[in-house]
Amino acid sequence: MRGDGLVLRDIHAAAAPPWWPPAPGWWLVSAALLLLAASVAAWAWWRARRQRRIAALFDDAVAAADGAAGRISAMSTLLRRAGRRVDPKADRLQGAAWIALLDAGLKTPVFAGALGDLLETGGYRANVDAGDDALERLRLGARERFIAWMARRA
Repeated sequence: MRGDGLVLRDIHAAAAPPWWPPAPGWWLVSAALLLLAASVAAWAWWRARRQRRIAALFDDAVAAADGAAGRISAMSTLLRRAGRRVDPKADRLQGAAWIALLDAGLKTPVFAGALGDLLETGGYRANVDAGDDALERLRLGARERFIAWMARRA
């Protein structure tokens, strides 16, 4: 037997595929992740913008009112309108039921006690003798509750 000049060689493994360009499946996964990240960022931007607009609506309405009684009345009106997103009868609630709705879901009650009394009756008083601290605490609590209720889906 005579060799025909064929030389046998060992089997060599193929070279590893290059890392670039990626396979078409990786392009699809990358595009989907990019689209998801853009969607989340757009949603967060839209939500923050909406909350800023809601806060500005509250601040403008309260600032436009005359005197302490007018500001309290404006806060009460805004809260009652926003409360209809939580309970359709919120604008007709009185006394303890209204205060309970305002404090519902809060870790620490804000409106139970003096602030709730001020919110309920302050708009009807000829002159409000509450200090600036009480009015500011009422404004901050009412603003926070208004934003939370208005940001809810109807």
